[in-house]
Amino acid sequence: MSQDKDKIRPVNRILGSQPSLGPIPADQVLPWTVIALASYFIVNGIFGGLFPDEFQKWLWTVLVAIWGIATWWILTGGKSWRFLSKFIGVPTWTRGFARYQSILSKHEGKNRKTKRRSNR
Repeated sequence: MSQDKDKIRPVNRILGSQPSLGPIPADQVLPWTVIALASYFIVNGIFGGLFPDEFQKWLWTVLVAIWGIATWWILTGGKSWRFLSKFIGVPTWTRGFARYQSILSKHEGKNRKTKRRSNR
């Protein structure tokens, strides 16, 4: 018995850790992609005529993307539920009471009414 307690059991170190793609947390990949694409379309689409050369467009695209990604990461970093849970709709609870009516009693009541009418 004491030998079983003294044995070292291997433990999986990955249990309880957050999945990631290198240094990027896995839950941030999709929002960062959306932010990067939005910054590309904003800089090149809306403000595309303001920049004389292609280098400046890409520079501003990267800067806007970094700004958006940094803001998103600060807001939703390690405990994203703290910020994102504010946007979940709260259900409206109401109290209601339904009177129980058996299906059989409704069916029997209709038969009784028709029988009474036919007897009269």
